[in-house]
Amino acid sequence: MFSRIVSAILLVLAGAVFGAIGTIAHQISVTWGIPIPLGLIGSLLAFTSLLVGLRLLGHSRLPALLAALGAIVVILLFTQESGGGSVLIPNNLAGQVWLIGPILIAAVVVAWPDVRVRRPAANGLS
Repeated sequence: MFSRIVSAILLVLAGAVFGAIGTIAHQISVTWGIPIPLGLIGSLLAFTSLLVGLRLLGHSRLPALLAALGAIVVILLFTQESGGGSVLIPNNLAGQVWLIGPILIAAVVVAWPDVRVRRPAANGLS
């Protein structure tokens, strides 16, 4: 029981770390003729990889859900204006995609059906 509680806390913290790093990096862009939002693309790919990996490794949806909740709470926390008036997620296209993207990704990954096929035992043969 204690190990499950510790695992749940660590999953929420891992999601929070991914959410915080993605929030800081999502505004990075490179201009090669046109602006390419490398920070946003990398942040969304990292978040998706975390959730898909947890979903594939876990036996249930709970690990992916806990990590997603940790990330989404941190992202929503960073949308608020600080006491000094600064905002980490500005109201621009990249900010809007970073705000909505992880929620949609989490919904798809957590709701995705389990595709692992359970095969019956082979009539007593090992």
